[in-house]
Amino acid sequence: MAKRPHDEPKSASAHDASVRASISFPRELYQTLEDIARKKKVSLAWVVRDAAEHYVSDKWPLFKGQS
Repeated sequence: MAKRPHDEPKSASAHDASVRASISFPRELYQTLEDIARKKKVSLAWVVRDAAEHYVSDKWPLFKGQS
């Protein structure tokens, strides 16, 4: 049986484009993110992904649009 790299989840397949991450936030920041999500009527995960994408595109413009 072939071994999988340690960072590849068991359910991952060659065509999966996402990875799961567990992130801890300070309580106040988490509450702010929840408020933003509620006002935009989206998930908290969507808010965090959107913020991460904006951060990367602002800091490293050559990576913009590669997600």
